[in-house]
Amino acid sequence: MTTLRVLVSDKLSKTAVQVFTDRGVEVDYQPDLGKDKDKLLAIIGNYDGLAIRSATKVTEKLIGAAGRLRVIGRAGIGVDNVDVPAATSRGIIVMNTPFGNSITTAEHAIAMMFAVARQLPAADASTQAGKWEKNRFMGVELTGKVLGIIGCGNIGSIVAERAIGLRMKVIAFDPFLSAERAIDLGVEKVELDELLKRADFITLHTPLTDKTKGIIDAAAIAKTKKGVRIINCARGGLVVEEDLAAALRSGQVAGAGVDVFVEEPAEKNVLFGFDNVVCTPHLGASTTEAQENVAIQVAEQMADYLVNGAVTNALNMPSISAEEAPRLTPFVRLAEQLGAFAGQLTETGMKAIRLEYAGEVADMNTRALTAAALAGVLRPLLQSVNMVSAPAIARERGIAIQETRRAQEGAYESYIRLTIITDKQERSVAGTVFSNGKPRLIQIKGINMEAELGNHMLYITNQDKPGFIGRLGTLLGNEGVNIATFNLGRQAAGEDAIALIEVDGDINEAVLAKVGQLEGVVQARRLAF
Repeated sequence: MTTLRVLVSDKLSKTAVQVFTDRGVEVDYQPDLGKDKDKLLAIIGNYDGLAIRSATKVTEKLIGAAGRLRVIGRAGIGVDNVDVPAATSRGIIVMNTPFGNSITTAEHAIAMMFAVARQLPAADASTQAGKWEKNRFMGVELTGKVLGIIGCGNIGSIVAERAIGLRMKVIAFDPFLSAERAIDLGVEKVELDELLKRADFITLHTPLTDKTKGIIDAAAIAKTKKGVRIINCARGGLVVEEDLAAALRSGQVAGAGVDVFVEEPAEKNVLFGFDNVVCTPHLGASTTEAQENVAIQVAEQMADYLVNGAVTNALNMPSISAEEAPRLTPFVRLAEQLGAFAGQLTETGMKAIRLEYAGEVADMNTRALTAAALAGVLRPLLQSVNMVSAPAIARERGIAIQETRRAQEGAYESYIRLTIITDKQERSVAGTVFSNGKPRLIQIKGINMEAELGNHMLYITNQDKPGFIGRLGTLLGNEGVNIATFNLGRQAAGEDAIALIEVDGDINEAVLAKVGQLEGVVQARRLAF
C-alpha cells in the first residue's frame, strides 16, 4: 500500500503536524514553499494532500500538475487563494475550517467598533506625542446604538451576541437567516435598505461573492444615516474603497474600521491617512488560540479523509462524518454501481437523473449518495470523474437532478432506485445492500431480479422463449467464455426478459456480435464495474 503523503507549504503549528503523523500520514513540512511557485509546481505531484494558509496560491496550473492530489486543506475560512472550480473538475476535495477562528474574528470586529467609536488609535498617537487633546477626541457610546449586521452566519451571530451584551439594538440582513433563528439570536431580521437606513454602526460578515461584491458602495452609503460608522473584518471587496473614502471626506460616514482590503498586502490604499479610520493588516484570525485551532482542525479533517474517507467542511463535496462513513460506504458503492449500470446502457443525451431513496437509506446522507450515483453515471463518458467533480459536471451539461425520499415499501428495508431520463425514454435500475454489506441489483426496467455485479458482465434483453438459455450457454462455452453467475428476470411468460451474466473475463466484439445474432436477442451489451 502506498504511503499517504501530505505537503504543508505554509506555517502550521507543530501540533497540527503531529496530528498527521499520529494518523499514519507522512508529512513534508516546508512552511515557506508557498512563496516558491516553481519548486511547489515541481514537487506537488508527489502528494495526496496539501495543507495551506493564505500564502500558497493553488492555481489551475498547480492543480494540473498534482496528479496524485486528493485533498486541499485551508487552515482558515477564506479560499480566495484556491481555484476551487479547477480542483473540483479534477476531483480534488477543497476543505476549510469555517469555525476555528470565528470567535477571534468576531472579537476583532467588536474591538474595531470600540476603536472607531472612541478614536483610540489617533488618541493614542496624539497622547504619546506629548499632546493632551481631550476635546479633539470626543467619542460616542455603543450602548443604545443600532448595530446593523450584514451576514448573520457563524461569525455574525457571535458579533450579535456580544453586541446585545453591550446593550446595543441589533438588526440583521441575511437572506438565509430564518425567522426562528433570528428570534433565537435576539436580532431583528430586516431587508438591506432598512438596515442601511436605521443602523448607527454597520459590520459586515459575509463571504465575497458576485452578489455581495461592492454591497457597500456609493448608492448604499447614500441610504445610510449621516454619521454612520462602518466595520469590515470579512473580505476586501465587500466595500467599494473609493466610495467609502469619499463618504468619509463628506462626513456621511463618521468613521470606519477596516481589517481587509481589495489588494493585500495593502501597502497603499485610498483609505490610509484618515484620522477617523482604523486600519489593521488582516488580523481577524490573528490570535494564538485561533491559529492553533484552525491548524489542528485542518489536519484532523484531512487525515480523517485520507485514512477513513470522512469528509468535513468541504466546499465542493457533501460532508461524510467519521461516524457515518462505515454505515454509508456500502450504499455509496451501491449508488456508484447503479449509476455505472445505467450510464453504460444510455446512448442518447441525458435530460435528468432521478434518485429515489426508500426505507433506512432515506435517513442517511443522500447528498453523498447522489454524488456517488452521478459519478457512476458519468464515468463511462468521462473516465476521471468522481464524487467531487460529478455534480458540477452534471450541472455544466444541463442534467437536472431530482431526489425523493420515502418510507419503506415492499420486501426490502432499504433500496435506491436510479432513473435516467432522455429524450426518448426512461430507464431505471434499483438496488439494495444485503446484511453482508454487499450491494445487489433488485430490479431492472421494472423487472425483478437479484444480481451481484462483478468486474465483467454481459447484459442481454431478449424475448422469453424456450431454448434461449441453452443457446446462449452453448455459444459462450464454444467461445471459451466461462460463466460465473447467471441471473434472469422477466415481465411475464413469453414477454420481455433480461439476462445478467457475470463472466470470468472480457468478452470481445466478435463474441458479443454472435450473442446479438442469437434468436430472440433484442440487445446485448458488455458492462464493466
